[in-house]
Amino acid sequence: MNNLIIANSVRFIILLFLQVLILNHILLFGYINPMVYIVWVFLFPIKKNKSLFLILSFLLGLSIDFFSDSGGINAAATLFIAFIRLPILKAVLGKTDFDYLLFNLRSISTSKTFTYISSLTIIHHFIVFSLEYFSFNAIINIISTTLFTSLFTITISLLGISLFTKKK
Repeated sequence: MNNLIIANSVRFIILLFLQVLILNHILLFGYINPMVYIVWVFLFPIKKNKSLFLILSFLLGLSIDFFSDSGGINAAATLFIAFIRLPILKAVLGKTDFDYLLFNLRSISTSKTFTYISSLTIIHHFIVFSLEYFSFNAIINIISTTLFTSLFTITISLLGISLFTKKK
């Protein structure tokens, strides 16, 4: 129990500082900026208090906004994917609620992991870039930036998860 709290706290802090100090300064091709901090949302235990999870997800996004001077768009997007995480997981896995108590991202098939992470990443990035551009005239920019940034974020996220988490 305490190990799980410590592990999630350390992951929260590491991902926050990784994003703020390193990844926010990477712009591939002038507009692709990986947003790997959302991995914390993917890896947070399902069986924990949902209210606490939503508050912590909001605080993670707000912390990114604070350091990035982005006015709350990361907080909104991170809170939204935290809120829809369980329905997306249910759609991807197609299991009953009981099976979610034993959920571990590394214990499901690679295709289901990819679908789960991709869905939440694309939704997160679409919200971020929609709020950033905030114009229907920029819909092509929103979609292209969402897709390219999502591809890069998904790749780094899957590599990080496979390298730094235990397989059960």
